Amino acid sequence: MHALAVPFLLVVGGLLAFQAAANVQLSASAGSPAGGATLQLAVGSAALLFATLIAGTLAALGLLAHATPWHLVGGVASALYISAGIVLFPRLGAVVTVGLFIAGQMLASLLIDTAGWLGVAPRPASAAAVVGTVAVLGGAATIVHAQGAGPAARHGAGWILFAAIAGAALPVQGAINAQLRADLDAPITAALWSFVVATVVMAVVLGAFAARGRAPAPRASALRSVPWWGWLGGLCGATYVTSVFLLIPHIGVASTVALTVAGQQLASVLVDRHGWLRLPRRAVTPARLAGVAVLLAGVALIRVA
Repeated sequence: MHALAVPFLLVVGGLLAFQAAANVQLSASAGSPAGGATLQLAVGSAALLFATLIAGTLAALGLLAHATPWHLVGGVASALYISAGIVLFPRLGAVVTVGLFIAGQMLASLLIDTAGWLGVAPRPASAAAVVGTVAVLGGAATIVHAQGAGPAARHGAGWILFAAIAGAALPVQGAINAQLRADLDAPITAALWSFVVATVVMAVVLGAFAARGRAPAPRASALRSVPWWGWLGGLCGATYVTSVFLLIPHIGVASTVALTVAGQQLASVLVDRHGWLRLPRRAVTPARLAGVAVLLAGVALIRVA
């Protein structure tokens, strides 16, 4: 199973790039990124509800009352991550924001694995794992620099810290949801609860934005212009969340997150190079390819550690 986990997680990571493109379409039609994100999470919740009904495990929700309270809040991380993107992309730029997200993910993953936090079986950090994590961070930094986005990163230390924390929230979410999966003994139902929590929190954020006049209510007429694939972002997110917490107990947090990060970067290169999914074409420079290569080398080191 571990051998199959590598290509599987690379594909799952690639779905995050697709999810981002789909969210762009929903956000444009909804009139705000918060509105698009709320719709995306709601679609993911609906898909997981359908899957739960097919699996016949909806009754497992009754076990939520007996679960440890902190096992129930993993979905908050999805809302935090999406909200951070909404706030930070205009301030720091997409490339810098994603680079900081990756930094947060990798550092949190290494800490969770090494210390055995959040119920994860401790995995002492080997020299290869540390070097691999540094390589992933270096690759991400190279990608950011290659896009000419370095000066934007000096916008403010507070925003940079916020981006790193938002990135760190994803491996924390995976570890928490792994505990919820054990509580319910029903993986899809655990993912459903996580997405319901994320949808509710994102709806609250949308309401707060709307109250300040920054997020108009989505109009059904405008949503008709969304391409069919624009509605699949929530399904991609649901696949990511479910896959991550299923594999963390088997290959560790750092390996799981590193592989999804690699898949996301590979997919992003293809999307930028060819202008897929209605996104503008961007030149893929040799420096950026070198950054991706260093990142992939770091992932390989983490996997063999």
